[in-house]
Amino acid sequence: MDRHVYLDHSATTPVAPEVLEAMTPYHRDLFGNASSLHEHGRKARQALDHSRQSIAEHLGTKPEEIVFTSGATEANNLAIIGTAFASSQHPHIVTTSIEHHAVLHAVRWLEEQGYPVSYVHPDASGKIDPEAVREVLRDDTALVSVMAGNNEVGTTQPLAELGTLCREHGVLLHSDAVQAFGKMELPTEHIDLLSASAHKLHGPKGVGLLYVRKGVKLAPLFHGGGHENGRRSGTENIPGIVGFAKATEIAFSERHEHRERWTSFRDRMIESLEGIRGTRLNGHRTDCLPHIVNFSFEAVEGESLVLKLDEAGIAVSTGSACSSPELEPSHVLVAIGVPPAMVHGSLRISMGRETVTDEIDALLDALPRAVEALRAYSPFRVGDTDVH
Repeated sequence: MDRHVYLDHSATTPVAPEVLEAMTPYHRDLFGNASSLHEHGRKARQALDHSRQSIAEHLGTKPEEIVFTSGATEANNLAIIGTAFASSQHPHIVTTSIEHHAVLHAVRWLEEQGYPVSYVHPDASGKIDPEAVREVLRDDTALVSVMAGNNEVGTTQPLAELGTLCREHGVLLHSDAVQAFGKMELPTEHIDLLSASAHKLHGPKGVGLLYVRKGVKLAPLFHGGGHENGRRSGTENIPGIVGFAKATEIAFSERHEHRERWTSFRDRMIESLEGIRGTRLNGHRTDCLPHIVNFSFEAVEGESLVLKLDEAGIAVSTGSACSSPELEPSHVLVAIGVPPAMVHGSLRISMGRETVTDEIDALLDALPRAVEALRAYSPFRVGDTDVH
């Protein structure tokens, strides 16, 4: 197979050459432990401090408010469970029904431990109404967790408005910003806790961060040497953190250029693919991340469509990469009211730094033919389902 088109950047991204170059010395020559007092340790500490400073500047926060983790799953768990455990009571937690499983499963675990939880549901485009959040707030509410941009359908949320609402009620706002970090403006002045991951923006796997606004009380999940100001014990992953900082620098410097290109590609895909019979666009048309687009195709199974496109050398996804092997219906698509017969026929296309016009051309050539080929063998027919 000569052609390899990768359009699954929301699952993970290739490490940028500049990132790999920045990391390489810290795997061998500058390998020290940042807690050691000798020269090797001091050089590692310098790299750690410089990386923290760089990321904080791009995010608009203070360096001491950045906690490095093993990834966004740990960051989300630290934000949610750490907030709950920092209280002497069992406080009320609010989240939405369309969060990533790293948030939902952490919240459900707390629920099993006796913590009260409220789930806010989106509208048909995936938007969360701040008034719906206001309605479920209680005197004992400690935390509201709403993602910045949805990882499956791309819809973005009104974080500034939600943050204002939370401040009025003395409640913390956490946002899983994994898909949005480096791709859109994030109103950190309205956010108390924010999670991000390096491998979603051409950085290495195995490193993430949690922004923790100064003054926020957070119980650690790990107990050990008291690293990261006592919030995350464990020897810091210096090569990964250096790579994360470099990937952040690149993403923030290039984001306006990429946003314009991705938006153009996204608009073109919507215009073209909505011409296929029995097709539904999932997510908001305008309030959305620029690099994600999600469709459902009537009388087609998403897994079969992914494999058919893979045969043509094109990599896409049916939704969240963390849950795709389960063959369970997407909780996001169910929550926004996609008809049951179409939930399993979804396709997520997500772009990255290296996505070019020829790759979009290849997709738009192969996808309609793949849909029609699969429909020829389907026991269902287009028109059996209301796609709107």
